[in-house]
Amino acid sequence: MSATRSRGRPPYADSLTPAEWRIANAIRHGGTDRTISKRLGISSDAVKFHVGNILGKLGFADRRALRQWDGVPQASALGQWKQKGNDMSAASEVSEHNALSWGTIGQLARSVRDIQAAEAWYRNVLQLPHLYTFGNLAFFDCGGTRLMLSAGEKAEADDYVIYFRVPDIHAAHRELQQRGAVFKAAPHMIHRHADGTEEWMAFFADNEGRLLAIMCQVPPA
Repeated sequence: MSATRSRGRPPYADSLTPAEWRIANAIRHGGTDRTISKRLGISSDAVKFHVGNILGKLGFADRRALRQWDGVPQASALGQWKQKGNDMSAASEVSEHNALSWGTIGQLARSVRDIQAAEAWYRNVLQLPHLYTFGNLAFFDCGGTRLMLSAGEKAEADDYVIYFRVPDIHAAHRELQQRGAVFKAAPHMIHRHADGTEEWMAFFADNEGRLLAIMCQVPPA
């Protein structure tokens, strides 16, 4: 007698499905239904459907609560590091007791009108080493500091964002909050490279409302 198989999608051990994690991270990155649907190649109705499921699963009343949620996908590199003991020192070579030790400035951001034209100019005229491009974002190396060009995004105050490297983004996020920093959203993954390395960021404002960010690169566990 054959075993009865249940219909529908297989259950996930994590709190959200992979598709829901992509939507949750996009919401925490400040995306709207329109920008998320365009970036992920799905309809706005599909985005709203996923958001409704996410809020229901997590017991949140609205998207504002979701933006401040610091959940981490179990299958992500950061999630696997945390499952191994919540110790990022092996990945960052920095003591776990020095989580908010500031590293170099990791990234500067600048808005452009045409990402393809801008990428060609920075590559051919300035001859900056091109790191990678995805969607409407292009990244170049400036002597160890990364330059991000973005097209179609809402321009921030003064057109520049300063990104500070930290060894443990969640520890830094908690400590800065205790010091009075106000974050726009909790730390979230914005990109996974081909080798599995993840880019995590969280944005907050200085005393004059100018945007700053902490960032962390997490290698595969």
